[in-house]
Amino acid sequence: MNPALSIIFFSTASGAGFGLLLLVGLAAPLGLVPRNAGFAFATLGVAVVLAVAGLLSSTLHLGRPERAWRAFSQWRSSWLSREGVCSLLTFVPAAIFGVGWFFLGRTDGVFGLCGFLAALLAGLTILCTGMIYATLKPIHQWHNGWVMPNYLLLGLMAGLLLLDFIVRFWALPTAIPIVTLVVIVVAWWFKESYWRFIDGNSAPSTIASATGLGRRGKVRMLEPPNTEANYLLKEMGFRIARKHRARLRLVARAAAFIVPLLATLAALIATSAIAAAVAVLSAALGLVIERWLFFAEAKHTVTLYYGAEVA
Repeated sequence: MNPALSIIFFSTASGAGFGLLLLVGLAAPLGLVPRNAGFAFATLGVAVVLAVAGLLSSTLHLGRPERAWRAFSQWRSSWLSREGVCSLLTFVPAAIFGVGWFFLGRTDGVFGLCGFLAALLAGLTILCTGMIYATLKPIHQWHNGWVMPNYLLLGLMAGLLLLDFIVRFWALPTAIPIVTLVVIVVAWWFKESYWRFIDGNSAPSTIASATGLGRRGKVRMLEPPNTEANYLLKEMGFRIARKHRARLRLVARAAAFIVPLLATLAALIATSAIAAAVAVLSAALGLVIERWLFFAEAKHTVTLYYGAEVA
């Protein structure tokens, strides 16, 4: 698939924003983070800015962005619509939670319940984002059980890295960097498992099964359906060379997981905000590359009609 920069920014920024909101919505009512108003403003502000910026950028990929509001009406059958509904609903309890925390210094009672509700809806939003791709049967690299957990874990990882950095301006974190290290390792394992899966498995569809002519013998294309590139080839026939894929995976592996892991460990040992900042910046670069690969490596079944041996 042709990686659209707007969708890459959307899935990484909104994932980090909703991941941070999920963590703060759970941690603040439980007293696991500072109750300082400045900390509330910083964490909730970063979470909302990232989430909103990501959601707005997703409309840039639409042919008619002004009609994006119509997607909300299909929530009964569309994961895209459910994502939009969940994302907007998240901001309602998050706003009440933020008002109580920032202006009143309270994260208990109704405000605490709103924090938990915002965390739940933020998690559901990330889940819906992953399901948008995991339910697309024509794309083998997306239609598998590794996609949705990867989205959720990478969102949590990004949120934890941000939280570990921000909290250091108000208190010395104890459990947060330890949890961050664990989530980085788990997210890394899931990402490697996803890569092994798409490398070792191909789509069940072939040109023989796609045309229904397999029982007559070997099937091959006589000539392509079009004499020049069209929309399908540009958007769904995007190809990345194997050597470039291997190199980009190495960069993504190092920037998204190895450097953040080592930097977070250094920040834990030396109580260094600079090391935590390095972890955030490195992960941001690595996740953008990881998400670019997620789209670039995907092959749509329609490419079988344009000469591809497997999808």
